[in-house]
Amino acid sequence: MSELARAIDRYLDKLRLENASPHTLRNYSSDLHQFLDYFSPPGADPPEPAALDSIALREWLGSLYARGLDAISIRRKLAAIRSLFRFLTREGTCPANAATLVRTPKAPKRVPTVPTAEQTNGLINAVAAGSVEGPRPERDLVIFELLYGCGLRVSELAGLNLDDFDFSEKWIRVRGKGRKERMVPYGSKAASAIEKYLPLRAAKPQERALLVNRFGSRLSDRGARSIVKLYARMVAGDSSIHPHSLRHAFATHLLADGADLRAIQELLGHARLATTQKYTQLSLADLMAVYDRAHPRAHKSAARKPAS
Repeated sequence: MSELARAIDRYLDKLRLENASPHTLRNYSSDLHQFLDYFSPPGADPPEPAALDSIALREWLGSLYARGLDAISIRRKLAAIRSLFRFLTREGTCPANAATLVRTPKAPKRVPTVPTAEQTNGLINAVAAGSVEGPRPERDLVIFELLYGCGLRVSELAGLNLDDFDFSEKWIRVRGKGRKERMVPYGSKAASAIEKYLPLRAAKPQERALLVNRFGSRLSDRGARSIVKLYARMVAGDSSIHPHSLRHAFATHLLADGADLRAIQELLGHARLATTQKYTQLSLADLMAVYDRAHPRAHKSAARKPAS
């Protein structure tokens, strides 16, 4: 095994010890082994980590552009490489982090598409009414109530355990990115859905997960995504709706009804307020659309964009 391969294995072991999420481990492992493959010509070992300078890393970055990867994917891969070299610098394998000298590609600013409150509630009401035949409709309703009612990431939802709930006070302990914990309240609709689901929860002995699959084991985040997609397609006829759409809807609808931006930041578990502020762009876009439709002096034909 080459020195670079051993370095990658040491770094991934460190992430496991730090309780990095399965999603993070899967992505970082994939990105780092693709990086290893690029620098492993047939019949030869890759360079040692200390020999990989900024010129070599820029060449690798150019290969990603040549493959047609978008800026978001390239930024993620570069972040994985920077994190690897930061680890190697700290352990003394590399004298400096050459990846910091590589410029991060600019990502396009995208305002996420968010279903309206009417669309979201219509979808969840249809789930509650059993409009789609399924083996576990009570569990499926809990998924929707917690994604929209609490603004959870799908990985956070899948990671919930029964002992994370304070059923009397209606609070959930949520483990977010980097295993950072936060407390999130949940409402009466979610409480009612959970109350109906728990007696029907067919879990294996000692299984702590709130949501379980047909085998009685923890429902994966991929499984939860598939369930949301199924209902979105069957009920709303819109396969573009996914779990993060409900998280976006949670934040956007709270903001539209006057919730404080910092409170929304805490509920979403964002480390930086700037991440939460993208939802103000959505609200401005909605305001401009109303103005353009209703005001007699509005330029209805002009393409409007919210101020940055």
